Amino acid sequence: MGKLRVGVVGVGYLGKFHAQKYHHMPDVNLVGVVDTDEVQGQKVADENGTAYFQDHQSLFGKVDAISIAAPTPVHYAIAKDFLNQDVDVLIEKPITSHLDDADELLQIADSKGLIIQVGHLERFNPAVVQLEGKIDHPRFIESHRLSIFQGRCTDVSVVLDLMIHDIDLILNLVRSEIKTVNAAGISVISGNIDIANARLEFVNGAVANVTASRISAKNERKLRLFQKDAYISIDFANHKITLVRPDLSQSDGIIPGMTIEALEFDKGDALDDEIKSFVQSVKQRRPPLVTGQMGRDALKTALTIMAQIQETSRHLM
Repeated sequence: MGKLRVGVVGVGYLGKFHAQKYHHMPDVNLVGVVDTDEVQGQKVADENGTAYFQDHQSLFGKVDAISIAAPTPVHYAIAKDFLNQDVDVLIEKPITSHLDDADELLQIADSKGLIIQVGHLERFNPAVVQLEGKIDHPRFIESHRLSIFQGRCTDVSVVLDLMIHDIDLILNLVRSEIKTVNAAGISVISGNIDIANARLEFVNGAVANVTASRISAKNERKLRLFQKDAYISIDFANHKITLVRPDLSQSDGIIPGMTIEALEFDKGDALDDEIKSFVQSVKQRRPPLVTGQMGRDALKTALTIMAQIQETSRHLM
């Protein structure tokens, strides 16, 4: 197989980095980039030695795979067009705005033997990779994803913007059906929910408490996990993992009878790893690390949380 022919649709804040990553891969030919903003699109095209197109249909017949980093409301239409052209797709999270749309994309991909990978970037975070083999039936998970207001992505709720990262991680760690959802949230600056909290109870007894805010005074990305034999804390922003485990030989220390292990990890380049993983999935025709079904499951949970927030808000009015 020769160089994989790829394109990027949407080269704004995140999509421009997709283009850069593809441009520097020796086994990939970045055929072109698409954006409705001609100035931005041409700029990214020039920087990466490729062509600029104003509409995604211009790439039909020219690419084997595509990254879709356009705004969420157009994910479905663009992805459907490329799947119907027998093109594998990497769709930035969330997979779509509506569950029915996600289901249709999965059906098309399945019927054609095509790949859908969803851009849940934290799966490629070095901290998450280091947790491999250390997680065993977590009983309680607490996550905080707080961001200083940046003025972008306010066209969707913070649940779809930020919280969905942790929703995907938690679903992957717990691996059980959700039994109940209780959630609350509020709009402060934008026309959508800016702060949200959700409590997820799973069929296997696990519980997760998830908080996301895009109007915080600080940036914070932390996840704490409790299981039978360990407490694990992950600080994504400061690249640290803390593991606390029982050790009866430890008679002193901060927590007698427990051993505390502090691990540091390199920041790494999760987006580069994500895109390389997508390229290998396409070339080897193997399922991606984050499948379309996983993206659909995360979306379903996020939409359930948003519906619960609306219901809670009605009762408070």
